[in-house]
Amino acid sequence: MTIRERAVDAQLVKDLAHEGFSSLQARLLALRGVTKENYADFLSPSLAGLVDSCKLPGIIEAADIILEAVRDRSKIVVFGDYDCDGVCASAILVSCLKTLGAEVVYFIPDRLSEGYGMSEKSVARMLKTFSDVKLVVTVDNGITSVSEIEELKKLGVTCIITDHHLPGDVLPDAAALVNPKVKADEDGLLSDLCGAGVAFMLARRLVDEAKKRALYSGGSIGGPMLILAGLATVTDIMPLSGQNRILVFEALRRFHACAASGIKELYLRSATKGAKQLGVKDFGFLLGPRINAAGRIANASEAIELLLSEDREVLREIARKVDGYNLERKRIESEMTEAALKSVVQDAPAQVIEITRGHKGVAGIVASRVMEKLGDVPVCVCVDGHGSARSPVWLNIRDAMENCSRFLDRFGGHAAAGGFQVKEGAIDDFRAALCEYCELVKAGRPADPEIHMVDAVVLPQDLTLEFAQWLKKLEPFGEGNPEPVFSLKGLMLAEVKPLGQEARHLQIRFRERGVPRAVWWNGGEEIERLRRDSHLSFDITFSVVVSDYGDRHVELQLQKINPTAEQQYS
Repeated sequence: MTIRERAVDAQLVKDLAHEGFSSLQARLLALRGVTKENYADFLSPSLAGLVDSCKLPGIIEAADIILEAVRDRSKIVVFGDYDCDGVCASAILVSCLKTLGAEVVYFIPDRLSEGYGMSEKSVARMLKTFSDVKLVVTVDNGITSVSEIEELKKLGVTCIITDHHLPGDVLPDAAALVNPKVKADEDGLLSDLCGAGVAFMLARRLVDEAKKRALYSGGSIGGPMLILAGLATVTDIMPLSGQNRILVFEALRRFHACAASGIKELYLRSATKGAKQLGVKDFGFLLGPRINAAGRIANASEAIELLLSEDREVLREIARKVDGYNLERKRIESEMTEAALKSVVQDAPAQVIEITRGHKGVAGIVASRVMEKLGDVPVCVCVDGHGSARSPVWLNIRDAMENCSRFLDRFGGHAAAGGFQVKEGAIDDFRAALCEYCELVKAGRPADPEIHMVDAVVLPQDLTLEFAQWLKKLEPFGEGNPEPVFSLKGLMLAEVKPLGQEARHLQIRFRERGVPRAVWWNGGEEIERLRRDSHLSFDITFSVVVSDYGDRHVELQLQKINPTAEQQYS
């Protein structure tokens, strides 16, 4: 394993050091694009830093049309999606419009029978269910629904699209279109919003304008909507920088004070203990997956009702069911992953795995789990002809599916993930074609040595409690703002012992003075290797946390531990 420091702008580091930061602190800030002009805003994000919602192109027109419908008591349908982002976006807009007195309902497509977004089937069912609809507002979808929007327009239904996905070659002819991927604000500050983030900006505009037009005279309603926008931003893996960083930071900070009753109830069911302040992992690993589970294996409408209901008994029952869906999702995922791993073809350049007994809604998670086990290999998991694909960085899986499209009825996605439907009886042909394509792509890729990039190679004296506490100012960590990774080199092992149930984890102490204790989560299988090689020196990579277990102290959370390079072959 070769360890290298990430490249950084040396001038940025010098400028930040002149502002009073240590050289290590300045390096970490510069790696995140922080400058001497904006470091104060980065280290202390607040709602005051949110830009005016009217800067998002299309939002003024959208708000005008919606408020006219509110005033006229016209039926409004919020057309959402079944994942966490779509559920949160739907709840934000429905909650806002109900508060303004609108006649509003929501509609969510069925994942299995109708698919994502607007389709011929989902639009037909929406029109049958809400025959008196006058205005449809999409959230987290709609930017590629050209024919569906055209058909609704012919029927006299006005359509507004709010979305954040990439458009196709032709834009739908909607009355208003709010999508930062189609047209960003002048400064590009809103270009990375998720669907719920766009809905949150629209809701802010609606409330501001409703007050000006004497359509609403109540207090602020932004708190619960902010929580949902922050939750969706994390769950949809959006960059945690700029406006998104503010949304997530403030959503985590204000959760206990501002979150709606339903999302609080779900948190109480999912958390092992109630934290004074939530972290990104609470959004990404506790709440987000539970809301997603409802849309994967049941009905996302239940998740929306959980976010909208104020009836304590109703929301408690829904929270119990949604939590149960997540347990069921885990069970199905475990069974499907086990079956998929048994079907792996050794040394194949790509895996196309057909599971005869499984759930289509869980196929994508299973593909991710199999790829984690196999490493550098793209994985497709199919259930009843419906497949999900995941890919390592060297392959654009959408391009790969396009190359094999003669065996597919439909496909879509992006570089790292996608979905498809195999033509009847063509799965073997698809597998062969995908393997052939991947083999060609991989053959043309230069063989890279294993390089582990870190933010900084440090010395033991750098790892103080004061430094570990300062690192928390860089939070929230996630996509676009990763948790800092460090390296220490040439360490000798003093003690390696198992930790936790079934010895799944390791606790490691080093001989060198000043090196904090390390914990290697899920590293239990490596205990014999480390004990066998304990006479060698090791290079480690790790993150730094503050542990309150016992006296407050610094703890290293290991990512990699390997013999120092020059010893590996001695």
